[in-house]
Amino acid sequence: MRQAANGAGAGGDGVSPGNVPVCYYGPGGRVSASLERRVRAAEVFLRCAACGLAVLAAALLGADRQSRTFFSIQKVARYTDMQSLVILVIASGMVACYSLIQGARCLLSIVRGGILLSRPLAWAIFSCDQVMAYIIIGAVAVAMEAALIGKYGQVEFQWMKTCHLYQRFCTQAGGGVACAIAASASMVGISLLSAFNLFRLYGEGKGRK
Repeated sequence: MRQAANGAGAGGDGVSPGNVPVCYYGPGGRVSASLERRVRAAEVFLRCAACGLAVLAAALLGADRQSRTFFSIQKVARYTDMQSLVILVIASGMVACYSLIQGARCLLSIVRGGILLSRPLAWAIFSCDQVMAYIIIGAVAVAMEAALIGKYGQVEFQWMKTCHLYQRFCTQAGGGVACAIAASASMVGISLLSAFNLFRLYGEGKGRK
């Protein structure tokens, strides 16, 4: 009984009263080791997914072009003809580079077995994740609006639809935008995880001296 009481009272040794491994954060907060592993695995997966999808979006848009001949005049459609697609390519490149760096950091922390205990670092990661999520979401929203105008036109402003003239270009551009949407969804999930990693450092629980 005395050993059990000592195990229950000494919360700082990483073992709960039920002999379940726990990781401690903040003043008295604790997180189970199994939850910690799931959080790390989810973060690595989402960052790798965001990186791959952003690279694919930038590649599809950057390589997208189609030429048509109108009355002996050749016209080539490129993503640079639409500023919204240019912004989306730049935003996708930024998200890809950032996700690659953060993914490498996560993998390194898993290999070393370290735990994020620094509040300033947690705030920095949280802030950067939020900024990147807003950037890619804003770029996707602008690109989707331009894509809809190109697909259906805008009669009120006398903007004609052009996708029936450049079907292959619009199809590939649509695939790039779809990949960017998936990358933005991954960044939203990453932002939620980084918020969890940050605010659990301020949690107040029981079981620690």
